Amino acid sequence: MLAPHDRPRLARRARLRWDERERRYLLLYPERGLLLNDVGAAIVKRCDGTRSVAAIVASLVAEFGGTPPEAIERDTLAFLAELETRRLVEVAP
Repeated sequence: MLAPHDRPRLARRARLRWDERERRYLLLYPERGLLLNDVGAAIVKRCDGTRSVAAIVASLVAEFGGTPPEAIERDTLAFLAELETRRLVEVAP
């Protein structure tokens, strides 16, 4: 599980792409893909290896201010844990 100081980045096998037909982002990986909602795409876009998990959560709180910060943190950690389980994110060195 990712810790608040970890800096997640997309795994080499994963790519974030805009799908014009669906008008949404897709997280593509070999022979599969995940259609992301706006929040999922916002999280994945921030997984660049430079931001910590805590910084990602803080920026999401600023962007989605109408949602309680605890809910944003909980949902972000759960989403990142799922991506980590699927080996779509990794911790930057």
